[in-house]
Amino acid sequence: MASGRTCHGTVRNLSGHTVCFTGRVLVHGEWTVRPRCEQLAKDRGADPKTDFSRKITLVVYGDLASKVVTDSRRAYSSKLVDADTSRNGGRHVCVVDADGFSRLLKRRPAPCLKLRRSNAGRVRPVAAAPAESEILGGRLRGRRPGRRPSADLTLDLGRLDKATAVHEATVGALLVHLSGQGIDVRTHAPGAPAFDAGWSRGADVFIAEVKSLTGAREDQQIRLGIGQVLDYAHQLRTTHPGRRLHPVLVLEKRPVDPRWASLARSAGIRLTWAPGFPDL
Repeated sequence: MASGRTCHGTVRNLSGHTVCFTGRVLVHGEWTVRPRCEQLAKDRGADPKTDFSRKITLVVYGDLASKVVTDSRRAYSSKLVDADTSRNGGRHVCVVDADGFSRLLKRRPAPCLKLRRSNAGRVRPVAAAPAESEILGGRLRGRRPGRRPSADLTLDLGRLDKATAVHEATVGALLVHLSGQGIDVRTHAPGAPAFDAGWSRGADVFIAEVKSLTGAREDQQIRLGIGQVLDYAHQLRTTHPGRRLHPVLVLEKRPVDPRWASLARSAGIRLTWAPGFPDL
């Protein structure tokens, strides 16, 4: 909360916060100096300050590599020391890292970092373990693809419309198949890779990319699908190292060439297809 008095482990947005920075911040993959960070925060409704005071409700933990820390026992700048002192005194000050600040700039919630002491006596900000909810979003619902008015186009998109219709039909069939097993199929959570469908079985999380084979070469579509789902799985395993993730490639029909099944297995991908969805 922007009052700085209570915290439920998540910073919902920047609006209403009085914020300061420990140094430059890696924003969306680019190192950004403090004055620019302050302007970005101000654009999102925050009140940026240069120094720590009792007004501060949020500290953004940036680069300290070239800074001299105030407390030699801690990997803290003076602002983090002050934030820790404030917390111990009963006034909670939220702390986010560069990734959290980037999420807040996109109007997405960010985890408030805990402050923990290591065996060596140093205290560092530590993010809470990512939750499954940060992978799977809301319930996935099938939709009907719309037709484009051909009079307004200079290209013939009929083939694309047909492929889109097949894609959505395959998604719909997958929903029916999994719901028949009592599985709740989800879309991707905000900030997660844009996989087509996701679901969980106990501690296992499945992320699926759906590919139609209509209107395109089969090998091109399957190669594209394999690359996409491996990329999604790699991103999620990096950000959620404690989760058991299973990439799934879903096709509209059984592929003509049987080699794709063995290739998928060797890459750790479950390959399945409509209408029966084997191995799911």
